[in-house]
Amino acid sequence: MNENSPSPDRTSDAASEPWTVRRILDWTTAHLEKHGSDSPRLDTEVLLAHARNCERIRLYTNYEDVVTEQERALMRQLVQRRANSEPVAYLVGNREFFGLDFYVDKNVLVPRPDTETLVIELVDEAQKLTNPFILDLCTGSGCIAISAAANCHNAKFQATDISEPALAIAQKNAASNELSNQIQFLLSDCFEQIPPGTLFDIIVSNPPYISDAEIEQLEKDVRQHEPRLALSGGKDGLDFYRKIIHEAGRYLKDQGLLMLEFSPEQEADLLALFKATGEYTNVRVKADLAGRARVIIGQKLPILK
Repeated sequence: MNENSPSPDRTSDAASEPWTVRRILDWTTAHLEKHGSDSPRLDTEVLLAHARNCERIRLYTNYEDVVTEQERALMRQLVQRRANSEPVAYLVGNREFFGLDFYVDKNVLVPRPDTETLVIELVDEAQKLTNPFILDLCTGSGCIAISAAANCHNAKFQATDISEPALAIAQKNAASNELSNQIQFLLSDCFEQIPPGTLFDIIVSNPPYISDAEIEQLEKDVRQHEPRLALSGGKDGLDFYRKIIHEAGRYLKDQGLLMLEFSPEQEADLLALFKATGEYTNVRVKADLAGRARVIIGQKLPILK
């Protein structure tokens, strides 16, 4: 958006066509497409609805409304930041996930639709149990534990993260979704602060799993704006999986479940890691809606007495 371009904040030519909702949608969509957005129309709609403080559907029921100067000024700021690859969810401060609304900012990853596969499997298993106790490692925004809690009212959760700002966001999201009474949040590097002897029915995690080399190849909105602490899984992307799979057995009840989200190309490595411990049986992989391997589940072998 350069100084000579028409834009939603400019009113210098009184005879020019007014900046209606329709015109701003069309102009901004084309602008964001030029700047590399892979969903320019959706981005535009979300940003303009935010600038106008309305639902997206209202953009189309008020298609010919002239947008106010104040709304155009805010829209211009948002569009400039989006053209710089800043994620839309950070710009508007929220992201929908599993039918719930989550506050997000630069301290947490933006929840992805892929992770809903993990939540679906978690809810399915938790609903088979009476009063399950569930641990969510690397909770980030809290989207896994909170979404599961909303669908498993008899379950109790502990959720950990090594990042204090991330944990504060997760607590905020639990409160806004009225689920704080089901979830205890704990500042911890994975199992580090879990009291010895604590046993869970299910341990679940979507840990950092991007290799160091792959991080540099990520799209700009992820690479430049989302927290590297929540992305980096070490040299081969498997550091957290080694730690979690190796240590989880000490915190699982007999026949308890360990459930992990992963990137599809890591499937063989994770199957090998589960097998190497000798602590799990019935290890299985679940695909996401696109048919890609996405969640691995292992059941703790009972201790022979």
